[in-house]
Order: sequence, then C-alpha cells, then structure tokens
Amino acid sequence: MKTYKIYTAAFLMMVLAACSNVGKLDRSKVPAPGPAPAIQIGQYQTFELSNGLKVIVVENHKLPRVSYRITLDTDPVLEGSKAGYVAMAGDLMRNGTSNRTKSQIDETIDFIGADLSTSATTVGGSCLSKHSSELLDVMSDVLLNPSFPEAEIEKYRKQTLSGLASQKTDPNAISGIIGNLVKYGKNHPYGESETEESVKAIVRDDLVNYYNSTFKPNVAYLTIIGDITPEVAKAHAEKYFGGWKRGNVNAVNHKTPSAPVANEVVFVPVPGAVQSVIDITYAIDLKPGTQEAITAGVLNNVLGGSGFQARLMQNLREDKAYTYGAYSSISSDEFVGEFSAGASVRNEVTDSSVTEFLFEMDRLTKELVADSTLQIVKNIMTGSFARSLESPQTIANFALNIERYKLPKDYYQTYLQKLNAVTAEDLLAAAKRYIKPSNCYITVVGNKDVAASLDKFAASGKVTMLNPDGTPYTDLEPMPSGMTPQIILNNYISGIGGTERLGKITSFEQTGSMSVQGMSLGMTLKGKGNKKFSMSVTMAGTELQKVIFDGEKAAMMAMGQKQEMEGAELLQAKMQADMMAELHYTEYGITPEAKGIATLNGNKYYVLELKDKDGKTTSTDYFDVKTGLRYKSVSVSEADGQSMTSETIIEEYLTVDGIKVPGKVKQIAGGQNIDMTTTTVVWNGKIDDAEFVIK
Repeated sequence: MKTYKIYTAAFLMMVLAACSNVGKLDRSKVPAPGPAPAIQIGQYQTFELSNGLKVIVVENHKLPRVSYRITLDTDPVLEGSKAGYVAMAGDLMRNGTSNRTKSQIDETIDFIGADLSTSATTVGGSCLSKHSSELLDVMSDVLLNPSFPEAEIEKYRKQTLSGLASQKTDPNAISGIIGNLVKYGKNHPYGESETEESVKAIVRDDLVNYYNSTFKPNVAYLTIIGDITPEVAKAHAEKYFGGWKRGNVNAVNHKTPSAPVANEVVFVPVPGAVQSVIDITYAIDLKPGTQEAITAGVLNNVLGGSGFQARLMQNLREDKAYTYGAYSSISSDEFVGEFSAGASVRNEVTDSSVTEFLFEMDRLTKELVADSTLQIVKNIMTGSFARSLESPQTIANFALNIERYKLPKDYYQTYLQKLNAVTAEDLLAAAKRYIKPSNCYITVVGNKDVAASLDKFAASGKVTMLNPDGTPYTDLEPMPSGMTPQIILNNYISGIGGTERLGKITSFEQTGSMSVQGMSLGMTLKGKGNKKFSMSVTMAGTELQKVIFDGEKAAMMAMGQKQEMEGAELLQAKMQADMMAELHYTEYGITPEAKGIATLNGNKYYVLELKDKDGKTTSTDYFDVKTGLRYKSVSVSEADGQSMTSETIIEEYLTVDGIKVPGKVKQIAGGQNIDMTTTTVVWNGKIDDAEFVIK
C-alpha cells in the first residue's frame, strides 16, 4: 500500500513537470526531420584467382551455414528463332554431368540437406558448413562438366510447351510478353520471348554452344556467405574452381531502345474478358548505383510504389474504385532500364483508367511534391533499407554490385545520406526526365469491344491490334450469307452423330483419366434420361470429388464437405446431362451470336459467342467449317472482382457406335494444364437412380 502511494506521487510529479512545458512547443509545425542515421554495413573481403574468377567473402557465424554462388557478368543474348535455349541451358546444367546423373546429383544434395540451383547466368548452393566439401564437389562438377542429356532436354521441352499453352489465356502473361516486345523490340534480347515454334526448334548443340561460349571464370564472381573464414574460403575456391579454364567471351552491342516519339496504343483481344490489363511502359536510360537511381526510386514510390500512400493507388483504387491495385516501377539496368505503370480494371472503365494514369504521370512533371509526402516516402524507404541489412545475403549483393558496377566503396554506407538529400526539386527534374506521359506505349489486354475507346490516346488516332504472341491481329472473316447460329449448331449435332442416334440414348457412362500437374486421376461421367448427371474424380481408387445433378439441384462433394451449386455452375451441370444441349440453348437462357470465321492453325472455324440472359458472354466456341465439330471453347468466369479465362481444346474425338465424344481434351485454366482422355463409353447401360441422389 505504501509503495502504491510513493509511485503515485512520483507519477503526479512527472505529469506536473510535463504540464509546465505546455506552451513552449509550437505544435502547429511538423518537427524537422533529423539527420540520416549512420548505417553500419558488414564488411567483406575480395580476392581473385589466377584464372580471373573474382571472389567475395562475407563472414557471418550466427548460424552454421554457408552458401556459394557463381554469377556471370555477360551481355544478354539475342536468341532469335530459337528463343528459350539460354534459359534451357542454364536450368539443365543441374540435370546431369559427365560424372553424375540427375538422380545421383539429387541424392547427394538431399542426403546432406543442401540446396543446389542453376540458371543461365548463375550456379549456387547452400548447406551446413560441415558439408561444404560435399556440396562444392557436386556444385563444381555441375559448373564444369554439364552433359545436357537428351532425355532431360525432351522432358524440359514438354514442360515448357505446357507452360506456354497456359500463357495463351493468361492476360497478365500476355501483357508482359507484349509490353517487352513493344518496349524493347523483337531484335533486342529483352524484347523476345519463347514460342512453341522456337522451343521445338532447340537442339542439344544450342545448349552446349551457349555453355562453352559463356561460362568462363574471367567474367564470373564467386560469392561466399556464412560460417566460414576468408582463409578457408580461399582454399575452397582454389580447390574446386581453380581449374576452371578462362576464355574469351564476346561482348555484344545491342541497339539501345528508347521511348516512342509519341504515344502508341497496342491492344490484344482476349475473347470474353471482363477485365482489361493495362500497362503503360517505355525504355529509359537509368544506370544502377547512381544518385539518379536513388532519386528515381523516391519518385516511383510517390507515384505507384508499394503502399496505399502512392498516388496511383489513392486515385484509381481509393477514389475511383476502378481496381484493387494500381502500381508503377522505375527500374535501372546496366543496358537499358524501364518505366511501367499498370493495373487490372473493369472493362467499362478502361479508358477512364488510362486517363487517370496519364494524369498522375503528367502531374509529377509539372508540380513539386509536397514536403510532407516526400518525407513519408523517405521514411518508408529508410525502414525498408534498414530491414534488408538483417540478411547476410544483402551484404553480399551490395558487395557484388560494388564490384560489378564499379561503385564507390561507401555507396551503400552512405545510401541513407543520399536518400535523405533528395529534394522536391530533384523529383521534379527526375520526373521531367523519366516520366513521359506523351511518349509511352499503352498496352491493353482484354475484351475486343474495349479497343474502340482507346484510339484517343494514340498520337496516330489508331490502335494497333496484336495476337498474344505479338503477331499482327487478323480480324474475323464475315459469315457466309445465310449462315446462322442455328445452322452451325445443327451441323455440330449432325457431326457428332445426328438427332436420330442421339435421341435413342437413354443413359451413358464414360470413363477416362485426367493429368493435373503430374498427378494421374480417374474420371467417370454418368447421365440418365437427359435430366441427371454425375461426375466422379478419383485417385488410386479413392474418390476425391463428386458432382451430382439430380434433375433440379446440383452439389459438389469433396473431403466430406458438400457445396450447393448455383447460377452458372448449376446451369453447366444441367447442360452436361443433356446429350443435345446445343439444340436447347434457348431453354437454358443462352443466346448464340455468330461473330465470323477465324483461321487457326491453317483451318477455318465458325465463331459463336454464347451470351446468358443478362447479355454477358459465357463462352466463345469455335466449330470446324468442314466437319461441324467443336474444336475450342474459351470461357471467362469472374469471382471477387477478378476474372479467369479458361480454354478447352478438343484434340481428338472418339467414336462409339456412330456417336462422337471428346476423346482427348486439353484444358488451360488458372495457369494449370489439365489433360483428359476418354477410354470407354457405354450407351444405354443400366444405371441406378441412387447415383444421382444428393446426400
């Protein structure tokens, strides 16, 4: 009790003392920022081997781990008609050497709990320090003796082609490809991208030639980080990499891209898309490790960097509600930097969003940034920089940058002083140099109907239309006179068997398999009376998921949970039960609209757009002009304000008793490829009604 009174009295004295100072502080003014804090950056040591390999050592004994990383300092390669071979060569270095198979490499690395990775310009690994010798033995073998086995090349090729198929329907992936193409040009390494044709053209000699002409110690750095001394690091470097033979690596001078002389608009149509992916971009001359790069970083954080304080986020999300997020980036690069600003927005506000992007860009070039805004951004960047220093890898990256780009030794030591010195006037000058609202490429990926509203942003008054791979877009040919959606659908029903055969089907059971991300699944479809439907997906005989439509309701069961299906999902289940759903579209509230004739892979297809009762596109279907058969269907679904495009391609039909069903189907959705194969079909077999009971 006495202690309580003593502390209470002391507390009251503190309060009275504080009150006595009231009036002496002008609280109407924001306190001036203090000087930039002094930063203590860990030390590193460097040395060079006789073969020219430059070594950087960062000691850190907090954990008994060590990492080793080889980094090449070479010019980018223009790959041309075989785009993709550089990445393939880098990735496959780890998949076999003249001394070890991929399995042997994996077993050794796994046994010691290590990591080992390779790329077109790096080879790196990490492990417990006591296992350094085992790791370096494998790592040096991978670096010095890659064999590029043909079997691994074919496996990699198949995986790459699968990934490229996924990109065809991914608006964000398409935006990235098109943005690089227009920004850098197809004749610059940064502007080219892999295609199915280029990947298929790659042969083993391409990988071997890239390795032999590029992986040389005299253009490489070895970074060693962790629980190791400089003396041991030097011994390891000499033992495992000292025998690496130096050689000439040709420098390549690519033409430096620049921003366009006036705004250009490029549009890539994605059928049925409910959102537009906007990217406003161009190349800039901004070298890493300069004061300009620091100023540009501050400028970008004002415009559209991370955080809700950025102007693009405040404008397009908080004020206009056009998007979930709007961002920008200003990137430095040894060869050519870039500016980019973009967002995914609703179709109906695409042109309004572009207007706001250009407004905020233009505003930066004409107005001084408020001191309060500038200080907030500096505080954010200071905190981010300070947190990064907690990682030894940061120190190693700093050291590598200093050596590669010939930066002052105290560049990072004085980074915060340089950051703190940036003024509003500096930002205005930088904006005039790097922010170009009248000299940019405006790329939009989305529904074709949006394109007509964007011509006002192009200096020429015209929008350039491209395909997802960057080739010129060819519009649909007009439908022949008298060709109606109903005729196309009638031809399809005739093509798969005709109304007479299909009308005699009272039940069906279809079995097959699915391959999803390397998993093999079983699949069984059942239907009865054109009114009931079920689909079961199994793995190793265990049912993972089941969908049932009982004639009125539909539900999905998975892992003991049941979810009722409504709206579009219920409609799809109902149509799955109907053998001739295409002839009954009006009953399902679907209106087919003929759009024209598309040419795909040398074949011509009638294009039908299917719209629901609200006028929204549910899918775009392609029917072979010659056979009448459906070849492809592209659908777009929307959830939580985000859209997802899926593409279903029927690669082969299976004929059973005169009726055709999709035999091999590839579906691409959400970045995943699903391959489905039908093995057996039974018509008019006995199926118990219990199959269609929702429990």
